Amino acid sequence: MSITDSYREKIRIALVQRAGDVPDASAVAEAAISTWYRVAAQLIPVIGAGGVDVLFNRSLHLTCTAFPWLTIPGDHRDNIALFTNLKERLAGREPDTAAEASTTLLGTFVELLMSLIGESLTERLLISVWEPPSPTSARENETWIAK
Repeated sequence: MSITDSYREKIRIALVQRAGDVPDASAVAEAAISTWYRVAAQLIPVIGAGGVDVLFNRSLHLTCTAFPWLTIPGDHRDNIALFTNLKERLAGREPDTAAEASTTLLGTFVELLMSLIGESLTERLLISVWEPPSPTSARENETWIAK
């Protein structure tokens, strides 16, 4: 299994755990956004909110080639609107499609991050993101979004 496959599996499992036993597309969308909050919380102290923004927007751009319906027009500097729009787009799809798009988007982000800071540091920074969420972590550290 390649590094990319390993991370995509971690991402897929994390999304499944956060979405629940019988997820609908709305639950998958909520799980994806929750995971993005955790990613941002781990990375902002290291690469800053601007770094997370750039990597997220690049990941979204690259992922849109496989999932054109994820394309979000407009100003991508407004993270609240961007995440609201992403959540709506994911919630409007079949659960399997939303999960596949979410996994691809997060996987692309991790690949870009690895290319910048290396596999080892990426693993250390994001290891807690893939763990099952605690009951209080659903909306913690949303400062990245509320710029």
